[in-house]
Amino acid sequence: MNTPKFAIAIVIALMATSAANASSCNQLWNARNTIFKDAGYCFHTQRGIRAFGNAGCQYDSQSDVPLSDRDRDRVNAIQRLETLQGCND
Repeated sequence: MNTPKFAIAIVIALMATSAANASSCNQLWNARNTIFKDAGYCFHTQRGIRAFGNAGCQYDSQSDVPLSDRDRDRVNAIQRLETLQGCND
């Protein structure tokens, strides 16, 4: 079977886009959760605990974390980007 070169190029481009999106999703997740970690959030997922730990945490619920208006705006903007990019976490 002869696969056209453009079909191979499309598959490679899709794979690169998917990898870039996953990387971007990880960066967004990390940026968002760094804000919560810095404000004293106690992580509950294995991913969060592995990445940030819970030393010195004070708040079990994200809604209880006292964020400044600026940080709350940053979290909301990051969450919008995560949604637009189809990030799962």
